[in-house]
Amino acid sequence: MFDDTLRSEPSHLGSGRGGVEGRAELTWVAARGATRLGHHYHSDPLRFLFPRTEAGQPQTAVLVTTSGGLVGGDQLDIEISSEPGASGLVMTQAAEKVYRSAGPETRINVTFNAAEASRLEWLPHETIVFDGARLNRRTRLNVAADAQAIAGEILVFGRKASGETLNSGAVRDAWEVRRDGRLVWADAFQVNDDWPRVSGAVAGLNGANAMATIVCAAPCPEPARDAVRARIGDHQSTALQAGASVVAGLVVVRILAADARALRRTFADAWGALRTATGDYGAALPRLWHM
Repeated sequence: MFDDTLRSEPSHLGSGRGGVEGRAELTWVAARGATRLGHHYHSDPLRFLFPRTEAGQPQTAVLVTTSGGLVGGDQLDIEISSEPGASGLVMTQAAEKVYRSAGPETRINVTFNAAEASRLEWLPHETIVFDGARLNRRTRLNVAADAQAIAGEILVFGRKASGETLNSGAVRDAWEVRRDGRLVWADAFQVNDDWPRVSGAVAGLNGANAMATIVCAAPCPEPARDAVRARIGDHQSTALQAGASVVAGLVVVRILAADARALRRTFADAWGALRTATGDYGAALPRLWHM
């Protein structure tokens, strides 16, 4: 079920899928006592922007999808790396939209490589899945034993404010984490054209319209887990459920909510707790992420 390849295979035009194929690569490096941009590359519809890094934040890059959304047959390959001693953050500019497909999947492959004594954060906005969309996303973290990494993803199923719900389509959202090259955790959420049953099932989404996952790799995960539990405890309600666990030496945070805005607030608080428990950065996320 899971691919052991550490790097996404290069895209090839003319593959027969008929969609756009974008690639983005970025590497943070440590030089003269600071983190600096090393290698970076992007091809349409992906583009990197480099705003001035806010005080108290890691060196920051923003990834933009210029097409305004993804359709069946589109593929994005994103690879973010931090070399030894570097500390960087990559976030997205806005929510990603995955529209109805006539049959082909929309594929997103995201790979993160955190080298020795480095710190890497992936802080995207939500991915909005429209009725009839077919999304296949795989997120892979390759982390050295003494590196720290925080990566998250948010899925929103339709636009509730517009009265949209999902009745068809497919979503597969898979994670793989390796420490020093060894697979330590793999997980996948998958729905195939049975949204009405899954969305209402207690063992499924239980009425939730949005879900999020945060994975944190740190040398001492238990204090980070406890910090998250303390921060998100007040968010719990019948309309929002959240939890944090240590699994295979990783902190795994799960959030389900009936309202995407409430989920974003809980997501931000959980992220802030992980930051303060594992590094030198404050709990506040960049202002760009809140826009």
